[in-house]
Amino acid sequence: MSPENLQADEAPSEKKNIIVLLVDDQAIIAEGIRKMLETENDIAFHYCPDPADAIEKATEIHATIILQDLVMPDVDGMTLVRFFRANTDTSDIPIIVLSSKEDPEIKSDAFSNGANDYLVKLPAKIELIARIRSHSKHYLMKIERDATFLALKEMQNQLEASNAELQRLSSIDGLTELANRRSFDETLDNELNRAIREQTELSLIMIDIDFFKPFNDTYGHQGGDDCLKQVANAIGGVARRPADLAARYGGEEFSFILPLTDTNGALLIGEKLRSAVEELQIPHEGSKVKSTVTISLGCATITPGRDTKPEELIARADKALYHAKENGRNQVVPAESLGN
Repeated sequence: MSPENLQADEAPSEKKNIIVLLVDDQAIIAEGIRKMLETENDIAFHYCPDPADAIEKATEIHATIILQDLVMPDVDGMTLVRFFRANTDTSDIPIIVLSSKEDPEIKSDAFSNGANDYLVKLPAKIELIARIRSHSKHYLMKIERDATFLALKEMQNQLEASNAELQRLSSIDGLTELANRRSFDETLDNELNRAIREQTELSLIMIDIDFFKPFNDTYGHQGGDDCLKQVANAIGGVARRPADLAARYGGEEFSFILPLTDTNGALLIGEKLRSAVEELQIPHEGSKVKSTVTISLGCATITPGRDTKPEELIARADKALYHAKENGRNQVVPAESLGN
């Protein structure tokens, strides 16, 4: 039988789980092996007489095992084994080397180059089929394990991404997309504990939109929501350091946590926040301060002691905010200026 005829599948390979590729320039060897395998219902046989086409052919047919001659024209058999191993698509496919000699040195060389097995051709039918099945079984099991591992890894990645997104959503205010009250409470508690451990300063700014109820009365709740979103975006834009946290405290009130920040630093940030909102130029006909939306801010700074509670820092910043609102609004008042 000619090599051309032998290249055809003996049966549709998609129905067979063992796919054999023989790489050998001798058609008579190919015919002999084809005859050994033709009655095996689970084995599909493919033949490649040209070693230059072997890698492409193995990839195309999804070979589960390669039978390869060691002595071929143009390409040395050991070199071809190394080529199979160096190619990503064929690196794990088991290779049974077929040799005309039972030579321990050649056999050792074949294994060192990446062959999985060594047979003197033509081998006995029962031995050849047993080895084809054994190597293919282990290869298919590896493919299945790898696929399962990748599927599990993908599921794990998706679960981690979902959990991270759930965590993010649970810490974000739905309207303004700033941190919510829960996130504020957790962050303030963590930063306070860190400031206690490291004996560093911690600042907090409390922020209130001036005359927000009249704004809602004038522009409606949708207008009020739009105003909150714009103000929140301006406030969030001032947060530059990873540790800084801008949050919606509740209603029209916001907060800003500033670790490692002294009073002057807090005042500077407070003024940036006030200016950022004022620059939005949101019309506000009901304001008694300006014709546009403004905010009042109270800031407090502490170097906390062992027994300092978050509520103490919040109370000081709230007191400063109250004074900012009482003294004309649209301004930043530091708690330190109020005394005890």
